[in-house]
Amino acid sequence: MRITPKQINRLVSMIFKELKEGSLIEFKTKEEAAFKRAIEIVNQDFEREKDLDEEVNQMMDDLERQQGADFQRYKMFPLLKKRLAEKKGIVL
Repeated sequence: MRITPKQINRLVSMIFKELKEGSLIEFKTKEEAAFKRAIEIVNQDFEREKDLDEEVNQMMDDLERQQGADFQRYKMFPLLKKRLAEKKGIVL
Protein backbone atom coordinates (compact mmCIF):
# COMPACT_ATOMS: atom_id res chain seq x y z
CA MET A 1 0.00 0.00 0.00
CA ARG A 2 1.30 3.42 -0.88
CA ILE A 3 0.97 6.09 1.75
CA THR A 4 2.42 9.57 1.82
CA PRO A 5 4.48 11.01 4.67
CA LYS A 6 1.64 13.47 5.31
CA GLN A 7 -0.82 10.58 5.70
CA ILE A 8 1.55 8.77 8.07
CA ASN A 9 1.91 11.94 10.12
CA ARG A 10 -1.87 12.33 10.30
CA LEU A 11 -2.33 8.65 11.23
CA VAL A 12 0.17 8.83 14.09
CA SER A 13 -1.34 12.14 15.26
CA MET A 14 -4.81 10.60 15.39
CA ILE A 15 -3.56 7.56 17.30
CA PHE A 16 -1.70 9.72 19.83
CA LYS A 17 -4.73 11.98 20.25
CA GLU A 18 -7.04 9.01 20.96
CA LEU A 19 -4.57 7.46 23.40
CA LYS A 20 -4.11 10.74 25.27
CA GLU A 21 -7.84 11.50 25.41
CA GLY A 22 -8.55 8.07 26.82
CA SER A 23 -5.70 8.36 29.31
CA LEU A 24 -4.26 5.19 27.81
CA ILE A 25 -0.73 6.48 27.38
CA GLU A 26 1.85 8.14 29.57
CA PHE A 27 5.04 9.41 27.99
CA LYS A 28 8.32 8.58 29.69
CA THR A 29 10.17 10.78 27.22
CA LYS A 30 9.17 13.96 25.45
CA GLU A 31 6.05 13.52 23.38
CA GLU A 32 7.81 14.87 20.29
CA ALA A 33 10.49 12.17 20.54
CA ALA A 34 7.85 9.46 20.93
CA PHE A 35 5.96 10.90 17.96
CA LYS A 36 9.07 10.84 15.75
CA ARG A 37 9.81 7.27 16.80
CA ALA A 38 6.22 6.22 16.04
CA ILE A 39 6.52 7.71 12.56
CA GLU A 40 9.78 5.79 12.02
CA ILE A 41 8.11 2.54 13.08
CA VAL A 42 5.15 3.07 10.74
CA ASN A 43 7.52 3.88 7.87
CA GLN A 44 9.54 0.73 8.56
CA ASP A 45 6.39 -1.36 8.56
CA PHE A 46 5.26 -0.01 5.20
CA GLU A 47 8.77 -0.56 3.85
CA ARG A 48 8.62 -4.22 4.97
CA GLU A 49 5.31 -4.65 3.17
CA LYS A 50 6.73 -3.03 0.03
CA ASP A 51 9.68 -5.45 0.12
CA LEU A 52 7.24 -8.32 0.62
CA ASP A 53 5.23 -7.22 -2.45
CA GLU A 54 8.41 -7.13 -4.53
CA GLU A 55 9.38 -10.62 -3.39
CA VAL A 56 5.90 -11.97 -4.15
CA ASN A 57 5.99 -10.38 -7.61
CA GLN A 58 9.34 -12.07 -8.30
CA MET A 59 7.93 -15.40 -7.18
CA MET A 60 4.91 -14.90 -9.41
CA ASP A 61 7.12 -14.06 -12.40
CA ASP A 62 8.95 -17.36 -11.88
CA LEU A 63 5.70 -19.27 -11.52
CA GLU A 64 4.23 -17.61 -14.59
CA ARG A 65 7.24 -18.66 -16.66
CA GLN A 66 6.77 -22.24 -15.43
CA GLN A 67 2.98 -22.39 -15.74
CA GLY A 68 2.52 -20.44 -18.95
CA ALA A 69 -0.78 -18.91 -20.07
CA ASP A 70 -2.85 -20.76 -17.45
CA PHE A 71 -1.31 -18.81 -14.57
CA GLN A 72 -3.72 -16.34 -12.90
CA ARG A 73 -1.68 -13.61 -11.21
CA TYR A 74 -4.66 -11.84 -9.64
CA LYS A 75 -5.64 -15.00 -7.76
CA MET A 76 -2.15 -16.03 -6.74
CA PHE A 77 -0.85 -12.68 -5.49
CA PRO A 78 -2.97 -12.50 -2.29
CA LEU A 79 -2.40 -16.18 -1.54
CA LEU A 80 1.37 -15.98 -1.93
CA LYS A 81 1.56 -12.68 -0.06
CA LYS A 82 -0.43 -14.02 2.89
CA ARG A 83 1.63 -17.21 3.10
CA LEU A 84 4.97 -15.41 2.81
CA ALA A 85 3.90 -12.77 5.35
CA GLU A 86 3.01 -15.50 7.85
CA LYS A 87 6.35 -17.18 7.28
CA LYS A 88 8.24 -13.91 7.82
CA GLY A 89 6.11 -12.79 10.76
CA ILE A 90 4.64 -9.76 9.00
CA VAL A 91 1.15 -8.72 10.04
CA LEU A 92 -0.89 -7.47 7.11
